[in-house]
Amino acid sequence: MPAIYAIVLILLVVGDQTLKLYVVNNIATLHFQEVIPGILSLTHITNTGAAWSMLEGKMIFFYIVTIIAIIILSYLFIKAPKNSYTYRFSLIFLLAGAIGNAIDRFTQHYVIDMFSFDFINFPIFNLADTYITVGVILIIISLIFTSAGDQYKH
Repeated sequence: MPAIYAIVLILLVVGDQTLKLYVVNNIATLHFQEVIPGILSLTHITNTGAAWSMLEGKMIFFYIVTIIAIIILSYLFIKAPKNSYTYRFSLIFLLAGAIGNAIDRFTQHYVIDMFSFDFINFPIFNLADTYITVGVILIIISLIFTSAGDQYKH
């Protein structure tokens, strides 16, 4: 893995874990701290499920899915064309999200969530979830540009 990808991956995972540690050490469970009044708060909750607490408590399932996801994402990264920068960074963001939440699942048996939009009824999420969302957006962008470029090759 070229150094830039490894550095980005490590920084993302460290950022996720650092924010979770801050929340655990500074905000009591089920309490919040306003970041931007009326817009964003940090709320300390634990989640034994996936997004929106789906499949809550099914930890064995999440352990297996997490391991498989990390293996597949790593394989896709290794096999990705060296000049597919957007695609490769999308995989790094997806890996960082999977690893960040995996660290929680394997060490604590739950994931720490904290971002709460105060102006809308939206599930509370964490930085690793944000990485996964960014990764998916980057994959879509990569596919659009790859498809657009392919149409001019014929």
